[in-house]
Amino acid sequence: MKPSILITAGDPLGIGPEITVKALGSAAVLRACRPFIAGDTAALKRAGWTPSLCPLLPVDAPALDFSKPGPTAAGGSASLKAVLLAVKLVKSGFFDALVTAPVSKEAWALARAPAPAHTDLFRLLEKREPLMLFSRGRVNAALVTEHLPLKELSRRLNKKLIKRKAFLFNSALKALGYKKPLIGLCALNPHAGDGGVIGKEEIQTLLPALKELKKEGLRLSGPLPSDAAWAAHLAGKSDGLLCLYHDQALVPLKLAPGGGPAVHWTWGLSFPRTSPAHGTAFDIAWENRADPGGMAAAIIFAARLAKNPLLYKKYFLR
Repeated sequence: MKPSILITAGDPLGIGPEITVKALGSAAVLRACRPFIAGDTAALKRAGWTPSLCPLLPVDAPALDFSKPGPTAAGGSASLKAVLLAVKLVKSGFFDALVTAPVSKEAWALARAPAPAHTDLFRLLEKREPLMLFSRGRVNAALVTEHLPLKELSRRLNKKLIKRKAFLFNSALKALGYKKPLIGLCALNPHAGDGGVIGKEEIQTLLPALKELKKEGLRLSGPLPSDAAWAAHLAGKSDGLLCLYHDQALVPLKLAPGGGPAVHWTWGLSFPRTSPAHGTAFDIAWENRADPGGMAAAIIFAARLAKNPLLYKKYFLR
């Protein structure tokens, strides 16, 4: 039986409804799963949804002005409520996996959400530290920190956090089929600190974490300067890169040639969750210009994770 996938349509004033409906017109998506949508009825109808496409769980926002796309409290509240409902239903076993269309952090702030974005909300709801990672073909990159100002990065990095993320990344790669994953650890400073001349985080934090991880059976290399780490990964010399901050992963990932759209997924939760690796794109919302490729890839990837729940449960903690 095909896995059932619940898709939250994201901010109703962004491109989420459009890419969701367009993706569900893909034969590959419909071969992979049984889709369901949670989102604003008016936005989804405007995007072309009909009951014949898939079932809809309505989470409606009042008085939306589709002629003025952008972050609003109403849009933020609706997208937040859809995610909260979806998590409850997936955790209760009604669906096999969750796919989330983009939400607006600004809209969630206007709606006084308990967390700024999806991953932070999942961390709060699940009471555990998950892993944010991205896959694009054979390219796999995971984050130690997520949406964090760079000025706070050095202070937030510590051995315990790096080890937690490395164990999660190792298990995620195993779930993708890598039997003994080789992970490249990116350095923080230029030239990996040049022996402490340009910064001491590599010596004081990264190397001690790496040594302990190796003793516990993980295969890692590094810490490597970002350019060298990415060059080696794109040449097939590692199965994944553990990056220390957002742009260290996302810029090379999105610019690397080939591989199709990137998929953003969260590992370490009690359920599979994926999303397209882009935002709400308010600037092109409701112009019928949004590319659904990332959403289609995210749905198919979620179905892949959900097809073998025993495998998922085996690996998701470590």
